[in-house]
Amino acid sequence: MFRKLFTLIGTVGILFGGIVLIGMMGAMRPKIEPKEPVITPPTVFYTVAESSSVTLDVAAQGEVRPRTDINLTAQVAGQVVSTSNAFVNGGAFEEGDILIKIEDAPYRATAAAARARLAQEEAEAALARKDYEDLGRDEDPTALALRIPQLEQARAEYRAAQLNLERTTIRAPFKGRVRERIVGVGQYVAPGAQLGRIFSTDIAEIRLALTDTDLAKLGLPIAFVETEDNPGPSVIMTAYIAGQQHTWTGRIERAEGAIDPNTRQVFVIAVVDDPYGKGADNGTPLAMGLFVDAVIEGKPYEEAIILPRSALYGRDAVFVITSDDTIEERTVDIVTDDKDTITITAGVEPGERVVTSPLRGASEGDKVTPSDPSAIANTASTDDEQDVAQSGSGENAGSGEGQ
Repeated sequence: MFRKLFTLIGTVGILFGGIVLIGMMGAMRPKIEPKEPVITPPTVFYTVAESSSVTLDVAAQGEVRPRTDINLTAQVAGQVVSTSNAFVNGGAFEEGDILIKIEDAPYRATAAAARARLAQEEAEAALARKDYEDLGRDEDPTALALRIPQLEQARAEYRAAQLNLERTTIRAPFKGRVRERIVGVGQYVAPGAQLGRIFSTDIAEIRLALTDTDLAKLGLPIAFVETEDNPGPSVIMTAYIAGQQHTWTGRIERAEGAIDPNTRQVFVIAVVDDPYGKGADNGTPLAMGLFVDAVIEGKPYEEAIILPRSALYGRDAVFVITSDDTIEERTVDIVTDDKDTITITAGVEPGERVVTSPLRGASEGDKVTPSDPSAIANTASTDDEQDVAQSGSGENAGSGEGQ
């Protein structure tokens, strides 16, 4: 009985002592005064805007085609009696050269008969006028009395006979080459029969597909046509022939003026003058059918600014850090945007700090802590170099001890 009582009293004493000890320790703890929380402006990365002269070239591809590519056809019937040595596949000819000669004997006879009839009608018309004048009438004679209709008909028949005779000689309508020869000597042809295919070599054309952004880089309207005062931009074309790269120079002559409904692109036409002569690359012509890579010289911008694409917010806005480290939204004029960069011509001045890191929930006038990522990169690079140097010194020291 007494043992239980003593145990209970001891337990109570221990608890009371613990409570007293905790109270004394609490009283001895220093008091913490509440402080207002300090809000630090968010840290943002930036880049310093620098102006430079920029030419925004445009790359495209296309196939070389002749400006004129026609089927050579017969206009009269007859047997082919001769062909030019140039009238072979790949043969070259000048404008006016005789390519094919069709038998002309029947047409010479027809022309001679028509000439004789014309001479007869001219004589009869002159005689009819003299007879009318001999009659001494005051009124003017009719056309029929003077045989004028018959004379005009004879003249028309003679001109037609002469034209058919001329058509037995088929001449080149332009300077060019033979794409395909179809007929040969001894073959009979009818009017409209195809004799071959020829193409001109005075000008080569290359059809190039461009996007709306490409047109903006070049400064070309959608219906551009070059003039003497407004020549088209120059074009450099390259292709590999027999394992060697060749280069030709041309210019944009015109745009087709319509948008392709399938690709939503606009086609422009580049031209090269005399591609088989002066326009050749050290004797290598810009051959028809060749597929080339083209680089079109873009519009020059003297004071353009190139920024990282991460600086762009929305469609055409960037944020600039002002002198008091607040942000200011600017609308910029973008002339081109690539995968990693944008090029602007207005909205930011050289030397201004442009934000390149995300600004979630930020608005104009907010305070920020600017941080130049290039400076951080340089610091990290310096630290790495120091670590490498120290590591190298340690290794050298270890080598010395070993010796």
